[in-house]
Amino acid sequence: MVDLVEMAEEFQAMNLQEKINARTQFTVPSHDECDDCGEDIPVQRQALGGVTRCIECQTKFEAKQKHFR
Repeated sequence: MVDLVEMAEEFQAMNLQEKINARTQFTVPSHDECDDCGEDIPVQRQALGGVTRCIECQTKFEAKQKHFR
């Protein structure tokens, strides 16, 4: 008998990997400082590529964008 929990976990793991693979890959270098507030952007965040805002400013930006859609 097939274990439904194992099947669900495998499906979820595959689905997560597909989402990771489908993520937009940025080739543009990240900025060292936030465009909005001028604070330093952490190196881990810069590693994503194409980053122009610190986490706080990006969160605010995305919240504003939600209301305009």
